[in-house]
Amino acid sequence: MNYARSVHEVARDLVGATLRHDGAAGRIVEVESYHEEEPASHAFIGPRPRTEVLFGPPGFAYVYRSYGIHALLNAVAEEDGVGAAVLIRAIEPLEGIELMRERRRVASDLELTNGPGKLTEALGIGLELNGADLGLGPIRIEPRDPFTRAPEIIISERIGITKAVDLPWRFCDATSRYVSRPWPELMRRRPVAAR
Repeated sequence: MNYARSVHEVARDLVGATLRHDGAAGRIVEVESYHEEEPASHAFIGPRPRTEVLFGPPGFAYVYRSYGIHALLNAVAEEDGVGAAVLIRAIEPLEGIELMRERRRVASDLELTNGPGKLTEALGIGLELNGADLGLGPIRIEPRDPFTRAPEIIISERIGITKAVDLPWRFCDATSRYVSRPWPELMRRRPVAAR
């Protein structure tokens, strides 16, 4: 995967890719892009010690703590020195599902990985992995398999933020019910089975 290009192009291409870590893996079904030019991005106020990875070379993991509870995983994009990253918001479990169940302890498998904090818990991704190389591991993102179903990408506004909420920088696979809620309008209008 080439991360040294527009964060929005990278985001779109990550939908359908496989995310792996520590004995578990899932198909990425929802992402959001963030760029230093807009106020919802951690990069908006410029480089800081905690955002050093975000401004570094592309293709590395930017992992940060959200609300003091969850570790959230981002893929750094664009050129070295530009603060841009793709937040991985949801995955559809593929491998290590029993391990995900042990880590998450939820009643429904649909709740295993349908949110950014849920998927990092299910995959065992913590803050210590900030700066990991997404090609070499231990967190790995593998390109879309051309022999699996192609994602049907729907674009909408990002969720869970209070700034720049009107930007259409959320990319979801409409064929998966593992996308976090609220679902984009087009997904709400038609029945889609979880796969």
